[in-house]
Amino acid sequence: MKLQIIEDIKGDKEGVFIPIEDWARIKANYPDIENLDIELSKWEQELIDNRLKAIDENSERLMDGKVLFEELKRKI
Repeated sequence: MKLQIIEDIKGDKEGVFIPIEDWARIKANYPDIENLDIELSKWEQELIDNRLKAIDENSERLMDGKVLFEELKRKI
């Protein structure tokens, strides 16, 4: 992928130019990429908020993902 960084007059990075062929490949792999700025519905936001609250209240129950998958493999 040949990206071009767009800078302002001070040299601060302002954006990125992505060639159209690369953009097509990105969209093929991530079809919803153009919808990332859509707001979550109320029920989705409540679900996430409740899960984050449960994690905050019971952080000792959190497990590293790699450890969890290894345990699950052993139980199969």
